[in-house]
Amino acid sequence: MKIAFVIFDGMTSLDFLGAYDPLTRLKSMGFLKNMNWEVCAPTEQVTDDRGLVFTPTQVGLSLERFDLVVVPGGFVTRQIRYEGPFIHWLQSMEPCPFKASVCSGALLLGAAGFLKGRKATTHPAARVELAEYCEKVVDQRVVEDGPVITCGGVTAGIDMGLHLCEKFAGFDVKEKIRRQMDYYG
Repeated sequence: MKIAFVIFDGMTSLDFLGAYDPLTRLKSMGFLKNMNWEVCAPTEQVTDDRGLVFTPTQVGLSLERFDLVVVPGGFVTRQIRYEGPFIHWLQSMEPCPFKASVCSGALLLGAAGFLKGRKATTHPAARVELAEYCEKVVDQRVVEDGPVITCGGVTAGIDMGLHLCEKFAGFDVKEKIRRQMDYYG
């Protein structure tokens, strides 16, 4: 399994890390030994919404070769959803079996066309904008509709990460990861 964690300037770091932590434990705890991931960005360095700097492992390359792509959110999504080159880059994940977003990252999946005819969720403050892109906005922590998984605000990223752990490795593995994380959400 190959996972892409997308990062971009202005993102909310916990949106990225909340999903990253449980999903990467699938490998670090020995459950999916053939799993690999990349931290993907359109630029060589990314600064989050509070000044924390990240260095991606893959810059500007197509996202098409991954099994799962996870897109974080942040207030900046309300602007970059209109940036053609960035959205075009996200559209390269079209052939990926699974696409996921945390918080207002759902706006980016929507702008890329992946939410048409689907139900989805996001942070409560971005639900009006999300309605432009999907069939139905749902008030739930995690929403799975076919190949697209969306989740609510910041801390819901952990819930989604654990949801995906269960999807890919089963309930018992998810529970072991949850307990190792000392998470009771």
